[in-house]
Amino acid sequence: MHCVVYKSLRQFDYYLFVKKEEGFSRLPDGLKQILGVLEKVIELELDEQRSLAQADVREVMQLIEERGYFLQMPPRAESVSPVA
Repeated sequence: MHCVVYKSLRQFDYYLFVKKEEGFSRLPDGLKQILGVLEKVIELELDEQRSLAQADVREVMQLIEERGYFLQMPPRAESVSPVA
């Protein structure tokens, strides 16, 4: 699956994966408004052998097929400990 990854200039650390041939055609209007301006980061070929840093590639591919996009959001801090 040939994908393009964009980063949101409004939402820090939000990355949008879409099929190159579909672009933003299946992206909901509400999500477009939330993300604001998007900047292209990279084009890549997704397959089951590829490793992604913060997501399972199979899940990413499945969601792109089903919804037309995959939105990677920053991981939530599970616990914050003060620095002494």
